Amino acid sequence: MTARPGRGRVGVPLLGLAMALGALAGGCAGASERREVIGRILPSAVQLRSERAEGARRAASGIVLASDGASRRSWILTTQHFLDPAGPQEIFVIAPGRKGRVKAAVSATSRDLDLAVIQVEGMALAPVRFKETVRLGEEVWVAAFPWGRQLTVVSGVVSQLRAEEGEAPVEGIIRMVDASVSYGSSGGGVFDAESGALVGIVEGYRTAQIASPDHPERPLQLPVPGETTVIPCRAIVEFLTASGLESLVPR
Repeated sequence: MTARPGRGRVGVPLLGLAMALGALAGGCAGASERREVIGRILPSAVQLRSERAEGARRAASGIVLASDGASRRSWILTTQHFLDPAGPQEIFVIAPGRKGRVKAAVSATSRDLDLAVIQVEGMALAPVRFKETVRLGEEVWVAAFPWGRQLTVVSGVVSQLRAEEGEAPVEGIIRMVDASVSYGSSGGGVFDAESGALVGIVEGYRTAQIASPDHPERPLQLPVPGETTVIPCRAIVEFLTASGLESLVPR
């Protein structure tokens, strides 16, 4: 019998090629979906700045709750502690893809929930959608302006949920993510990586005090990786309802 070299081996390279092409197609689809989700997130992220007569300045991040195209008004959600200390100050909003900044006014605040709504004229921005329930380990994107500078997107996962004593839920209300943030990120949106829906905003982060060899009297406060606290959408809805701003709750 005459042997026909290669007949038994042809299928292996072809199978490998098919698997490689399938993986490549899957990777392209995944990248395309990721770009699409991020493309929905970024227009809802804004930067906030506060300026006082004595020269003090602060920076924070925010997300667009709602907008009115006819009147070109938008309502921004951020943290209340961005406005501290209380007193006269001017608030400005900077939106991605737009030059300059627009002056804004505070509409409502809650010190207990650490939330504030700021209204801006002359901008009809893209509002977010809410997602109130998450699962441990779900992937998220955090869109914020660390150190009051450029818009930054970082990835992470839901690392902790809110729970009562004696409970250990795997699905529920978000409390913490492991995405790394820094000053200026407070108020930044925490978005579900699959749908692009908002699950909460950055409240703050735990810091570790590190002594500086050159200035031991002035220790450095460095963010602790993986301990970024989040104000969940359920608390945001509670705040808006109590403030008479139910109409701003994203639908």
